[in-house]
Amino acid sequence: MVSVTGRQSAFPRVGFIGLGVMGAPMARNILRAEGVQDAGLTITARRRESVAELLDSGARWAASSREVAAASDVILLMLPDLPQLESVLAGPDGLLAGVEGPVILCIGSTSSPDGVREVGARLSEKTAGLVTVLDTPVSGGEDGAIAGTLSVMVGGSPADFEVARPVLAAVGNPVLLGPLGAGEVAKACNQMIVAATVLAWGEACVIAERSGLDVGALLELLSGGYAGSRVLETRRSRFVNKDYRPSGAARYMVKDLGFAMDEARKSGTVAHQLETLKASFESLTAAGFGDQDIAVTRAWVESLSGEGEG
Repeated sequence: MVSVTGRQSAFPRVGFIGLGVMGAPMARNILRAEGVQDAGLTITARRRESVAELLDSGARWAASSREVAAASDVILLMLPDLPQLESVLAGPDGLLAGVEGPVILCIGSTSSPDGVREVGARLSEKTAGLVTVLDTPVSGGEDGAIAGTLSVMVGGSPADFEVARPVLAAVGNPVLLGPLGAGEVAKACNQMIVAATVLAWGEACVIAERSGLDVGALLELLSGGYAGSRVLETRRSRFVNKDYRPSGAARYMVKDLGFAMDEARKSGTVAHQLETLKASFESLTAAGFGDQDIAVTRAWVESLSGEGEG
């Protein structure tokens, strides 16, 4: 394979910024990929000690985003949203300052499709085409990031996708779904389904418990039928044990469902359930449950009649 720099390589030089709950295990899986040892994985973080394990495993340290860009053909960015991306891009030590040749940015955040398209167009113009963008949001949660089984929803050019594919394949199953922004539209659809599922389970658990059922036995039984899902598989014990320690904070659903609402309006789609979901997660967040895991829908439903737990 020929990398974006023109040199022969089976694996492009990789940079990674955003080494949090999702990013760190993704970077760990990239380090295990065949060929990455020759190409290299360059990382940066606010505190070097926070990524000591990755450095011990073979990642290369960069003191700034600028240094990451200078050492990379493909850069994965697992940041909360586009405002955080802008802060990484800008300034004398920012990513753009280090661009010396063609670089593909893989934006992994759940963001506005239009926002990602705007970023792609602006960066291409600003760098005379040296910087191109793929949107690469993921689904599968922390468990999927650790196992390397994430669903990677990709939007962008086929040529850029082919260059980035080995990197994305190291963290899961990447699929090119269309032009830039398509990955974010897919993630918005994904979040609609996840939100509907966790809200339904929250309500079902409360109804079952108040009707005298063993919630644990019920969820185990239903997991083998049509109600079973990946969401139930990964969150079943949380719903049963009322374990709402944050993994995927529920408040992020408000933002994600807002992006889905924007796409529904643009596409002329009537989405009654989507409107209800967004209103529900807005209410849940306003009630103080937003920083907890998405399984907290059970506690929120309980609280609506005064029996909830904070």
